[in-house]
Amino acid sequence: MNTVDDAAAMLTRTAAHVSGLTYVTFGLYLLLMVLTGLYFYKRSKNSVEDYLLGGRGLGSWVTALSAQASDMSGWLLMGLPGAVYLFGINQAWIAVGLLAGTWLNWLVVAPRLRVYTEETDSLTIPAFLNKRFRCPRNLIRILSALLTLFFFTIYAASGLVGTGKLFESMFGIDYTVAVLVGAGAMVIYTLLGGFLAVCWTDLFQGALMFFAIVVLPLVAMSTLEPGSVARAYEVKNVTLSALPPAESTGAALLAVFSLAAWGFGYFGQPHILVRFMGIKSVRLFPKATAIAIVWVIISLAGAVAIGLLAAPMYANLDRVTCENVFIYMIGDLFHPLIGGVFLAAILAAIMSTIDSQLLVSSSSLTEDFYVSLLRPKSQASEQLLVSRLNVVVITLIACALAFDRNSSIFELVTFAWGGFGAAFGPAILMGLYSRRSSWIPILVGMAAGTATLLVWKWFGLNSFLYEIVPGFVVNLIVTSALNYAFPQQNPEILAEFDDMVAKVKVK
Repeated sequence: MNTVDDAAAMLTRTAAHVSGLTYVTFGLYLLLMVLTGLYFYKRSKNSVEDYLLGGRGLGSWVTALSAQASDMSGWLLMGLPGAVYLFGINQAWIAVGLLAGTWLNWLVVAPRLRVYTEETDSLTIPAFLNKRFRCPRNLIRILSALLTLFFFTIYAASGLVGTGKLFESMFGIDYTVAVLVGAGAMVIYTLLGGFLAVCWTDLFQGALMFFAIVVLPLVAMSTLEPGSVARAYEVKNVTLSALPPAESTGAALLAVFSLAAWGFGYFGQPHILVRFMGIKSVRLFPKATAIAIVWVIISLAGAVAIGLLAAPMYANLDRVTCENVFIYMIGDLFHPLIGGVFLAAILAAIMSTIDSQLLVSSSSLTEDFYVSLLRPKSQASEQLLVSRLNVVVITLIACALAFDRNSSIFELVTFAWGGFGAAFGPAILMGLYSRRSSWIPILVGMAAGTATLLVWKWFGLNSFLYEIVPGFVVNLIVTSALNYAFPQQNPEILAEFDDMVAKVKVK
């Protein structure tokens, strides 16, 4: 039987395992998410800040789990296990890089960003960068918003691909229909509740993801014979070495660096950074950081374990079907009632990121285009309506990209993640830590970093070095060099920066 036949048989077998109990569990989960949206819709104060940032009143647990759940997405339960299944344990270097990036993001970015965005009255990352540097004609804001929309549409499409695969496997329905059903559920509670609904549902989803990713590998391990993982990879002719296969040690170390370079992306992810902006107080960050790091360590370890344990359980999966190993294992190992809970965890992982991306993208369209350029005197009710309409529009575009069922979640996320890291990462770090930076270095650096990433990807150079690395480095070098030619001289901006530093130290 060829790979296509194997995949079709696996989907049929998984769908056959789904019973009425699974449907009930899954349906209850979706109902809970929608009810959460309704609850926060009624609590809404009908202000744009309340809808987009929840009034900056999040606690430690909600901030931490919301940030990490929106960070990891369906990639954690589908993309990463699939990569480990195909290429072996060396893919765990991605997890190492993500852990380091997570810790640094909470440590060096979160406190200053929370204080600075409130001080500049910024609701979005593009707005913050533009106000921070007083960029004329909103040039930074416009470029940032365009990049946000471009990369988030690709990112959201990756989540809808995961939704399509999940619903297709569960219910045996057409893939395109499955994408539309999943998108509809996510749009409903994002439209209703805004930021608070997204964050609180992410709290539930983060807890559910954590539970599933801990229990599943433990159960799978108990069913396998000792040495079965090593034998499976031997048959696949894949080494279990910690170093990726390469012609020399230098090339292997470069490959390790390329995998770990995912960590650079954290400094520029708007859907994660916005969580830092919404926390109630800087004093809550130490507790939130501890919660987030523990969640990340255990979750990434579980995802890697799932990929390894799937190798002896399922043979002949290709780069697309290998991302379904979590779904296959649930169908084979658990009672339908428990299976429904774990399948809901996959949807939770996907929804926890897409809802954030939809909200951030719609906020960019509303705040950075509609209000800033078209209707600066529009009323709050009008802005809320436009923001909700933008959620629908962005979802439809992402659906169109996701209709190709051969799309790889891992590849889509890799590109979008790298794009945000290369474009925004150095700009955010300079904005928070460089007193002398002005708008010209930031604008040129963002453009140079993005162009480098796109060229690197276009010519296929990412096959030996992840495109985020040259994009991030070029952005940082260009910005640093231009800082000396165009230093910040506005006394108001300099005073504002000093005030931010002082407030962070006091709090």
